[in-house]
Amino acid sequence: MNTQNIFDEMRAGDGQVRLLYQPFSEWLKGVDHAQLMQKSREAEMLFRRVGITFNVYGEEAGAERLIPFDVIPRILAANEWRQLSAGVIQRVAALNAFLNDLYHDQEIIKAGIVPATILENEMYRPEMQGVDVPGGIYAHIAGIDIVRTAENQFYVLEDNLRTPSGVSYMLENRKMMMRLFPELFRRYAVAPVEHYPQVLLNNLRAVAQPGVHDPVVVLLTPGAYNSAYFEHAFLAQQMGIELVEGQDLFCKDNAVFMRTTEGPKRVDVIYRRIDDDFLDPLAFREDSMLGVPGLVSVYRNGGVTLANAIGAGVADDKSTYTYVPEMVRFYLGEEPILSNVPTYKLEKPDDLKYVLEHLAELVVKEVQGSGGYGMLVGPTASKQQIEEFRARILAEPDNYIAQPTLALSTCPTLVEQGVARGTSICGRSCCPVRP
Repeated sequence: MNTQNIFDEMRAGDGQVRLLYQPFSEWLKGVDHAQLMQKSREAEMLFRRVGITFNVYGEEAGAERLIPFDVIPRILAANEWRQLSAGVIQRVAALNAFLNDLYHDQEIIKAGIVPATILENEMYRPEMQGVDVPGGIYAHIAGIDIVRTAENQFYVLEDNLRTPSGVSYMLENRKMMMRLFPELFRRYAVAPVEHYPQVLLNNLRAVAQPGVHDPVVVLLTPGAYNSAYFEHAFLAQQMGIELVEGQDLFCKDNAVFMRTTEGPKRVDVIYRRIDDDFLDPLAFREDSMLGVPGLVSVYRNGGVTLANAIGAGVADDKSTYTYVPEMVRFYLGEEPILSNVPTYKLEKPDDLKYVLEHLAELVVKEVQGSGGYGMLVGPTASKQQIEEFRARILAEPDNYIAQPTLALSTCPTLVEQGVARGTSICGRSCCPVRP
């Protein structure tokens, strides 16, 4: 790839440092590379000591990874952050409107914008049809993955509405940067992020069922062996709420109760980090030991609020993704602020033919995949991997979508040899700077 055509966030085409990065560039000139490497090792040691790691399913059992961390910050100007913020808010509003519509009148299907085949999607939950949720909110927490390709061009890679994960790592990254390089925060008016847990708690309390004046909120985790357990424990601690497992809860008289040393305590809002299939063995998977028997019945009858709602996953399916710009126009009457990546739907014969001929150039994803699983990255895949994926596509073409690889913007990153240009997904580790 010709790096001359890739947008460099720190330097302009003539090599001059952009205005936003000039204070950082001056600071960097006075910092020895050995010192940066030492700080990086110090951060790694602290992360391991605190236990800020995660597992990747499918890898060697017990293998843990540190959270992604770079001592070189990525900086976004206030106007850029405002654009991203407005675009994400607009997108999540449209997705919530879509979910409310899908589980009620289905006007977007009647209008011919989204096909009725979406009701055959595995993430669509007929148990939620006609169920009213507080405020019509299905996705209380969303993770929108964004990449940058040019000075004023951002793309949404995918939407995550089931059990989005990762915000704790952003918070710990920021805390680590403030510890290692406090002088940088004197050069920039960096927007704060440490209030996130309180904002999250306020939002969870706000969606309790009507008539509940002092709602009890808990975070439901699959347990210590889950890849994101650190985040579950971290967020519960930061919000000052109980971290519970399925065995800690039970249902009775159209309510959910938590077992405590002082006796049963009613629970009003459950921030659940368990997928739909495992929430209730009476409604979904009978073999689930993670959920709470009877929870779906209580939820449908208004005895408790779940965040995110059951059935939200149908809106973050990769095939649904292609319709989001039209959802923004249909429900909000606005033009999308953030663009989708051009996407091929392999259920279409012409798209399938093109993708099969260009597998080595494209990224192919399972429509119901999440977390980076079930993907083929053509440019970095071996011939054997490509041929194996070709067979999978031919067996179930409607189970996949494909996208072109994008020339992602670069920003400075620390490597053994010094500070180099690197690409990254934009989002939770960025440092938005106030005006």
